[in-house]
Amino acid sequence: MMNFSWGDTLAAIWRPKKGKLRPIYEMDILPLDDLIGIDEQKEQMVKNTQNFVNEKPFNHVLLWGARGTGKSSLIKAMLPRFKDQGLRIIEFAKEDLKDLPEVVDILRTLEYKFIIFCDDLSFEMGDDSYKGLKPILEGSIESPPKNIMVCATSNRRHLVSEHISDNSQTKVAHGELHYADAVEEKISLSDRFGLWLSFYHGTEKDYLKLVDHYFKDFKGDRSALHNEAKIFASMRASRSGRTAKQFFNAYSQQFLEDS
Repeated sequence: MMNFSWGDTLAAIWRPKKGKLRPIYEMDILPLDDLIGIDEQKEQMVKNTQNFVNEKPFNHVLLWGARGTGKSSLIKAMLPRFKDQGLRIIEFAKEDLKDLPEVVDILRTLEYKFIIFCDDLSFEMGDDSYKGLKPILEGSIESPPKNIMVCATSNRRHLVSEHISDNSQTKVAHGELHYADAVEEKISLSDRFGLWLSFYHGTEKDYLKLVDHYFKDFKGDRSALHNEAKIFASMRASRSGRTAKQFFNAYSQQFLEDS
């Protein structure tokens, strides 16, 4: 399952067909200071991760909200911040979560602290692979591992999709709401994440602040730069941090050479 040393490896990804973790040596990680406009989320994430590596009470984390707003980047930014305190990251695709309990059996015996990173986590009707998360989040007959923190990103707060038919057996009795079993199970998954961090698209002003951050070395006409950035964002119907970075990738050579 593992043919490498965690002393030399900071991150890995689960490869189910080979039944092993593949070490990752090249990662796209933005420094915390480069994540603009999410100061409150950064503060809470850092505090929770600090508790985790210090073996104090911590929460598993659900980062949910608009696409391209820094959810995944914030998780990955924890690695350089806490790697010297034994933090490591393992990425699991949602369809492979059924293998997670077996991997955790090994991880829980190690001296390192592991973030289990699940990106773009959501489940449709009939997909029960999320059940592999439940014993890790709260335990079963065995206590949950103290050296594993699950961090998941999603575009929606309730990870499992809900349909009108799910509510057909939900009823009110004696003034109390009684959920149908299908609804109760779906709500309980999100509830097992103790820390919810929400992310939203910012205003045009916020977007241009991100653009200015990427073009901090630009000496030319800022209004021209901003106009081009606005056009770029309108074509994508998005003013996210991801869009600002994509604009920089597309136009950095043009603007920085001209300045």
